[in-house]
Amino acid sequence: MNKDIKYFGIDISYLVFDVTDSDGNYYQFKNKVSGFKAFRKLLNSESHCVMEATGYYHYQLAYYLFEEGLNVSVENPLSVKRFIQMRLSKIKTDKSDSKLICSYAEQVELKLWKGSSKEVQECLQITRTLSVYTKQRTMIKNKLHGESVLGEPSKAIVRSLKRSLKHLDKEMSNLEELLLVLVKEAHKDLFTRIKTIPGIGKKTSIMLIVLTGGFERFSSAAELCSYAGLTPVIRQSGSSIKGRPRISKMGNQKLRNLLFMCSFTACKYNKACRDIYERLVAKGKSKKLALIAVCNKLLKQAFAIAKSGLIFDK
Repeated sequence: MNKDIKYFGIDISYLVFDVTDSDGNYYQFKNKVSGFKAFRKLLNSESHCVMEATGYYHYQLAYYLFEEGLNVSVENPLSVKRFIQMRLSKIKTDKSDSKLICSYAEQVELKLWKGSSKEVQECLQITRTLSVYTKQRTMIKNKLHGESVLGEPSKAIVRSLKRSLKHLDKEMSNLEELLLVLVKEAHKDLFTRIKTIPGIGKKTSIMLIVLTGGFERFSSAAELCSYAGLTPVIRQSGSSIKGRPRISKMGNQKLRNLLFMCSFTACKYNKACRDIYERLVAKGKSKKLALIAVCNKLLKQAFAIAKSGLIFDK
């Protein structure tokens, strides 16, 4: 903790955000520009604002403070939650949350939030929308299947579902084309090189670049694997508790799922991944554990290619 820095713990909701500073002062502001300006009057160059990543609600305030040249940290909600649980707090209010976030800021090593460019923000919005459309598409296809097993399905319902499915397919195709254009504009060389990794295709290359910010947000492969939630967690205490190691699952679920789907193809066509898979299975490890190791290897290969400027060489 730097004694010269004054921390501001911020708990954000849809309409307001609550603030507690290092001196214990509590404030509440509206979660809009007028509230941001009022909060700004409390801050100076020695201020450090800390908030949780709360879906969409934190973005506007975080970008406002960042553009004002202030120190901002956006923390993983799970890390903050565990800190709060360790404090054994029985009081759960927005005021208490902002106070605990401030305490959290004073006791942990914080990373400054850097935000993203408008192009990166648009890419992330597209990927989130594609994820929603994919879920809707699956629901409609399941509904069509359900209707088909009926003795006499309603023709009007079937036609309506097929029209909806066709519309979703068109919208997804348009967004995927736009995403490809945006990624090529910003990371054409990186996109070309990532595609050379056996097991990683065009769509996966795009998503890897978008979800990692072109790999620029990470200084090491270990840090990237941790971000994806693929690092092992050892559960052991004394001589009685010896749980099996599991992956943390604390990172980006979309990235983790994406790599897991790629791992099946990588086991066939990527020699390094196939060797890891076969070695672990031969040792008696589960196939799922071996596939997770393949995910790690794929991510490390992608990181190495992104940082070296080279294409894949087996």
